[in-house]
Amino acid sequence: MSVDIVAADRLVWSGEATMVLTRTTAGDIGILANHAPILSVIVPGTVEVRPPDGGNLVFAIDTGFISVAKNHISILAEYAEPAEEIDVSGAQADLDAARSAGDEDGDQAALIARAEARLRAAEKAR
Repeated sequence: MSVDIVAADRLVWSGEATMVLTRTTAGDIGILANHAPILSVIVPGTVEVRPPDGGNLVFAIDTGFISVAKNHISILAEYAEPAEEIDVSGAQADLDAARSAGDEDGDQAALIARAEARLRAAEKAR
């Protein structure tokens, strides 16, 4: 099945996969070939893609949507980044700065969620 992971500013990854794992507002979801069509809201976290040749690709994502239809998966997120491009020390610094900023308003909570997602993706990719 084909997969596209798209951020607001770029196509992050496109290719074939045997399975995709991510988290929606309804919980974790695993998608295999011939999955029933869905449209769901994704939450900040990770997307794991299993290519046909083996291995595991991991991406940090922000809020967005996942669409599955006719063996094509589209993940559209405000932000998405491959785990191998994540600067772990930078993500940790972003998390520390967001947490120490005080009250967790909507923007600050989003910054915390993004930094945590980046750190989880980097950890899963090890």
